[in-house]
Amino acid sequence: MEPVANNQLSTTYVLKDGDSFIVADAAGDIEGGSDGFFHNDTRLLSRFHLSLAESRPALLSASVSRDNVMFVAHLTNRPLPPIGGSPAAQGVIHLQRERFLRADRLYERIACVNYGQEVVRLPLWLSFAADFRDMFEVRGSVRAARGELLAAEAGPRAVEFRYQGLDKALRSSVLSFSHEPWRLSQDTAEFLLDLRPGIREELYLECGIEAAETPSKRRFRGAAVQARAAMRSRQRRSARVHSAGPLFDAWMEKSRADLALLTSELETGPYPYAGIPWFSTPFGRDAVITAWQTLWLDPAIARGVLAFLAHHQAQEESAFLDAAPGKIMHETRKGEMAAMRELPFGRYYGGVDTTPLFVGLAGAYAERTGDLAFISRLWPALCSATSWIERVCDANPDGFLDYARASSTGLANQGWKDSEDSVFHADGRFPPGPIALVEVQGYAYAALRAMAVLAKRRNEVDSAMRWQERAERIRAAVEDRFWMSDLGYYGIAVDGDGELCRVRASNPGHLLFAGLPDPERAAQVGANLLTPAFHTGWGLRTLASGEARYNPMSYHNGSVWPHDTALCAAGMARYGDRAAAVRLLRGMFEAAVHFDLRLPELFCGFPRAQGTTPVAYPVACLPQAWAAGSAFMLVQACLGLEIDGWRSEIRVERPMLPPGIDQVTVKRIAVDDRRVDVVFQQQGDRVGVHLEGPDAGVVPLRLFGAGA
Repeated sequence: MEPVANNQLSTTYVLKDGDSFIVADAAGDIEGGSDGFFHNDTRLLSRFHLSLAESRPALLSASVSRDNVMFVAHLTNRPLPPIGGSPAAQGVIHLQRERFLRADRLYERIACVNYGQEVVRLPLWLSFAADFRDMFEVRGSVRAARGELLAAEAGPRAVEFRYQGLDKALRSSVLSFSHEPWRLSQDTAEFLLDLRPGIREELYLECGIEAAETPSKRRFRGAAVQARAAMRSRQRRSARVHSAGPLFDAWMEKSRADLALLTSELETGPYPYAGIPWFSTPFGRDAVITAWQTLWLDPAIARGVLAFLAHHQAQEESAFLDAAPGKIMHETRKGEMAAMRELPFGRYYGGVDTTPLFVGLAGAYAERTGDLAFISRLWPALCSATSWIERVCDANPDGFLDYARASSTGLANQGWKDSEDSVFHADGRFPPGPIALVEVQGYAYAALRAMAVLAKRRNEVDSAMRWQERAERIRAAVEDRFWMSDLGYYGIAVDGDGELCRVRASNPGHLLFAGLPDPERAAQVGANLLTPAFHTGWGLRTLASGEARYNPMSYHNGSVWPHDTALCAAGMARYGDRAAAVRLLRGMFEAAVHFDLRLPELFCGFPRAQGTTPVAYPVACLPQAWAAGSAFMLVQACLGLEIDGWRSEIRVERPMLPPGIDQVTVKRIAVDDRRVDVVFQQQGDRVGVHLEGPDAGVVPLRLFGAGA
């Protein structure tokens, strides 16, 4: 679903922990718009503003720590009015706001130092509000009715906000202070701090869904230690990419930290939430692709994603939820609007691609780890998902996996390009359903092949043969119905009338990732994707310039999505074009540099020109899980590194290094219960590869091509 624009143009800073996140401006303030402190899709703080009397302090700098745990803003005073003494000159008071989240609770410390020569009475005011709006309201949805916003209750050191929802749930948040304010009301806390020269004064704040102990330095420090330890634990699980290029390394580390930030530890294992602010919740498609991007470095994410999605697999038919037995969840929400079924996203299944991607990821996880015991536990869910794929394909005249939303409240388009205008004919008209998207057929092909391999491993020979034959039928049908011989490319979709949408979009690049096309056609697709019609110089457009509905500022019709570019790059590398992967990685890296080393969900598809920078899309999620994961999929596509879990060996085929980087080391990559470093070193016109570490002598390394 396409988000609604936020008119706030200032840079925002985000933190996340579990099912809570905060979006604030560079001063640390929450000013409305999409800002706020959110928990379970509900905004617990809609305003949180620091001022010195009626004057907003001047911003010196703002940042989030490298591990994504701590936000810090440095501020100073403008000239202060006299309050029982002489006025303070500008720039003599330093304020430092430090903030983090832990266990769905906001912790903040405001430290004040007077660098003047005289005592200053500092009027520090905090204004606040809680509107308890559902995330979909924040995104722009208009509700026919809302519940009752109850009057806030102020005590000596705390204010409690409450909201009685239409779903009869009482939602609350409590903002509490370490010091008793000089004056405390329902929307303002006023403190008068007597600051002696050179002495540091500290004020501690906490906000959560319920009251706790009085905020203090002890509580702040203890929770901060826990927050940093939890983040280190998430990052330590993964292998690391280290190179001879400091800026490239900084991109790798930023991407790694963003994935750790977005990953929540659920009962079923680690699960990457899609993105902040709009999609900080479990999504099916996004998590599967993120897990696939990082599978070579951290298979635990894939295992957690597979376990969660299997647990929430649909068991019955529901038009409102677009559910059918075997389907895999598209999105889940916990807010009031979902509870009231004002929208279907409480647990929504309207994604045609999530189910085959789920099955394909299970096959890739098994190849990476050799963990057949986990696959056996997952087997009923995999068989149920595959049965759904087969039932839908049986109902399509061409045997394709198609979609048509079952209810008007659901998504009109149910592939990854799910905006309403993303699928159309060459003349711009919208096609009748059901719609069979080209990349979805690739996912279905890969899923059936994965099931065939796994069934053979389980000695289910008849099932293996049946699924393999079905995969080949889909492959042949795609080659017959989607290929446009005059353009050397595949169309985007076949509509409900059997007519091909003869539109050049990036979708066929995903066919290469799935391994469906024959080599000659794969080469033509790759060559098309690298032309200026698609390749902006930063990444690949979702739609070729010149096509109907092309707009480089659109959500899906000409913008650049890093995960899309990465999947296309991995597909081209699969068919032997490693140089294309290197070229695309270079563009993405250079784009990331302009975005402070954090690739956004998407950016505009304007062509690159000398001296220009990539153009931001105004409401892109930042950070976004599959954008962060794209960095690692691109690196893997260049290195040609695979882990064969069945043979417990590392395979490297014709590796290439990023431009300007003559050494890359993948540190502590897991092969069974062993860890090794894989070192890639440029040696003239070839790349040498060797293993290091205590287990290097017992892990086999097989080289193919230039690395041999």
